[in-house]
Amino acid sequence: LFFLLLAFSFRYAWWRKPIPWSCPRILMYHMVSEHKRGARFNKLRVKPGEFEKQIHWLNKQGFQFVFASELATKKKFANRTVCLTFDDGYADNLAAVDPVLESYGAKATLYLVEDRSGGWSSKKKAHHEDDELQREPKLSDDQVRSMVASGRWELGGHTTTHANLSSLNDEQAFEEIAGAKKIFENSFGTEPMTFAYPFGIYSSRDINLVGKAGYLAAMTTKSGIESPDKWNLQKLARVKASGKDSLFSFKIRIKTGKRGF
Repeated sequence: LFFLLLAFSFRYAWWRKPIPWSCPRILMYHMVSEHKRGARFNKLRVKPGEFEKQIHWLNKQGFQFVFASELATKKKFANRTVCLTFDDGYADNLAAVDPVLESYGAKATLYLVEDRSGGWSSKKKAHHEDDELQREPKLSDDQVRSMVASGRWELGGHTTTHANLSSLNDEQAFEEIAGAKKIFENSFGTEPMTFAYPFGIYSSRDINLVGKAGYLAAMTTKSGIESPDKWNLQKLARVKASGKDSLFSFKIRIKTGKRGF
């Protein structure tokens, strides 16, 4: 029994001190879909039933949903503020996520890869064996337009081709970062005000390029919840919503910023 309790404590770190509710929670999602047998990235697939439970719980707890652009432009936030973010632009974001947002009066920020026609990659390095996420159905431009028109979604930049910025020279990196801004305005009638680094990979150069491109804030994949008075808007931490988590695990992440060690 002792070792079971120790393992439980290690897995969940339930005893970790809660972060004050005055600190907004920024959640990072990718897909909301059923798991695939043998798939490498099921941790990025939150099951639809679990996602609905999560949003129901947030709503019941009195959380106020905001866009990422609001985090970048407001200085004060209500207690229990939450920002839902979805990276890449998967088709299930419309099919499975949007109906739940509508049901609970919630909203989300979509960090959309501009080129979703086939050049998009999930590989951090060329020698990686698979490109599983490249084969996932992506949103069409018409679907993105319907999402933006609903008022439940805003767009953020996520590079043109889901590029690993560290592999690019300065000119290429700036084109990847800034390119979507102009294209999105022309295609969807809205200018993305925030950005998310693909793979969570960035350098001081990339931070500068994000500012040069006119983005007000940028999201990392660093796990955590930070106080707004300590924010560096160009490298904000997020709470990872894992496809491997139960609602219990999700609640721990919301309270402390992470699960386990």
